[in-house]
Amino acid sequence: MRWSGQELEVEQGSTLPGLAKLSSLVRSVQTPEFAGVTFHEVLAKSALNKVPGSSSMPFGWTINPYRGCSHACVYCFARPTHTYLDLDAGDDFDRQIVVKVNVAEVLRKELTRPSWRHEPVALGTNTDPYQRAEGRYELMPGIIEALADSGTPISVLTKGTLLRRDLPLLARAAERVPVDLAMSIAVYDHELQQAVEPGTPSTKARLATVTAIREAGFDCTVFLMPILPDLTDTRAHLDEALRQIKAAGATSVLHGALHLRPGVKPWFMQWLEAHHPELVPKYRSMYYGTNSYAPKAYRQWLGARIRPMIRAHGLRYGSEDPVTGGVRSSALASVRSAPAAHGLDAPGRFAGPQLAATPSAGAAARPNPVGDTLF
Repeated sequence: MRWSGQELEVEQGSTLPGLAKLSSLVRSVQTPEFAGVTFHEVLAKSALNKVPGSSSMPFGWTINPYRGCSHACVYCFARPTHTYLDLDAGDDFDRQIVVKVNVAEVLRKELTRPSWRHEPVALGTNTDPYQRAEGRYELMPGIIEALADSGTPISVLTKGTLLRRDLPLLARAAERVPVDLAMSIAVYDHELQQAVEPGTPSTKARLATVTAIREAGFDCTVFLMPILPDLTDTRAHLDEALRQIKAAGATSVLHGALHLRPGVKPWFMQWLEAHHPELVPKYRSMYYGTNSYAPKAYRQWLGARIRPMIRAHGLRYGSEDPVTGGVRSSALASVRSAPAAHGLDAPGRFAGPQLAATPSAGAAARPNPVGDTLF
């Protein structure tokens, strides 16, 4: 599971100050397989993160086995979380990856607490649990097994084709608990996709993963987000995207416009200046000058454009988790009782409040769950 031939050192030259001072840091690892990337293995004190929510659903639960992400998406809304570790939200986020090597063991202990009420747990709402490092660390199988064994519903949102490795395990888990899967596929122009998401699997590979998910017996929602103003919002691009999504077998689609929170905006604008300098004035004046969200008028225009196209391609509009921003757990479909009864009264039987199915602006536009106790 770990790389062999590496010396165990608490502080190496590649370990940055915010991590080196932590007693939970086990070692920092570099390997030729991941040129330019350093993995900081830590011992997590907790696995479950409680994310505050609305009055109808007061909170949600997430698990983040990694912090930082080698997908290197220039628009990633989770980038600012790296600054809490004295790392920057730009290059460090892509190349300094924190790995919670004991996350599955810690999770099993947390799930046995009498206070745990088997509420749905979302993965992939912050950084991707199926980024490249998962192929070596193999943290997800232990997490999936722990959740299923405890009777806890699971949802996964990912850009990683490595999800296919765990489909048999997820199928077995689905015999015991609700399991909901979604793929994030935002860009359907290969050159643009490689530029804006340089560390991700190709769009074609992710669409093939959607097909594999469906062949394994699961529904699959595609998160068509973020949509980039003047880059991926044309009728031609959206129509081709939806055509490919339908052909891959997806059951539903969610869309959302680009969201640039503080800490992300400078990194994205640097990319835009390098790749599409002609759009910089428009982004600064019309779209994201003083705001993180695209203007309301633009979002309304985008919705009016894409919703009829989704219907025309025979796709449903998906439901987003109202708190975490991931795919909405099917465990919430049978919610009937009052907020005071929020939780599962037995494995697989959810006893929380009924939620509206109206989708929000999307995971990329949702405040980041910073309540992540890493160490």
